[in-house]
Order: sequence, then structure tokens, then C-alpha cells
Amino acid sequence: MSLKPFPVDFPRTSSQGAISGAQPKLLLRKVGDTYQAGPTDDEVYERFIVCDDLAEQLAAYASRKMTANAWSLETAMAKVEAGVFKKVHSGIWDFSTAEVAWTIERMRQILTDATAAQIRKSGFK
Repeated sequence: MSLKPFPVDFPRTSSQGAISGAQPKLLLRKVGDTYQAGPTDDEVYERFIVCDDLAEQLAAYASRKMTANAWSLETAMAKVEAGVFKKVHSGIWDFSTAEVAWTIERMRQILTDATAAQIRKSGFK
């Protein structure tokens, strides 16, 4: 199995937490034999794979809707983005705001690339 190239713009979000008390505290978790404040590289890569897969699925869905309903790219993007945020805010999907923003931008890139390829294939310039 080959690994997908990891983009530098993918968000590296860390878990949020709160501990009561007047003194400042540092939230850490034990990973193997070390303590870590943020996610491991493997955890970030796993989140990237999930977000990238979702972006591809959303792009395919938006493309079908654009064809079936004669939606523009912007209309399809707006409707899909609203649906994603609705699922995230209702707790159905567990994505950070930064991950959603990255996924939506990745979906836009996939759709834009596909549209450009279709134009080139049809012979228009």
C-alpha cells in the first residue's frame, strides 16, 4: 500500500480540554513512552486520509447534482458546504472547523480540476 502525499496545509488540530484550578496547567497525554501535547504524525495522517476521502465523495456528489439540477459550481459548493456544517454542528460527523474548511477547499479543487479536464477533452479553450 502506498501512502498518499501529505499536504503541508492540512490542519494539525489538538484536543481541547480544561482542568479546574487557579494554577496554569499543561494538558498532555502519554503516547508510548513519551508525553505529547498534540496529535501524533500517524493520527494527523489518519485524519488527512478521512478528510481527503470525504472531499472526493463530496466532489462526486456535487458533480452529480450539478449535472442533474443544472447547478453552477458555486451553487453546488454552497449547498454541499451547508450540509457538511449541519452534520458537524449536530454531532453526526466529528470534524474540527479547520478540517471542514480544508475538506471543502479540497472538494473545490477536485471539482475545478475535473471541470477543466472536461473542457480540454471537449476541445474548448
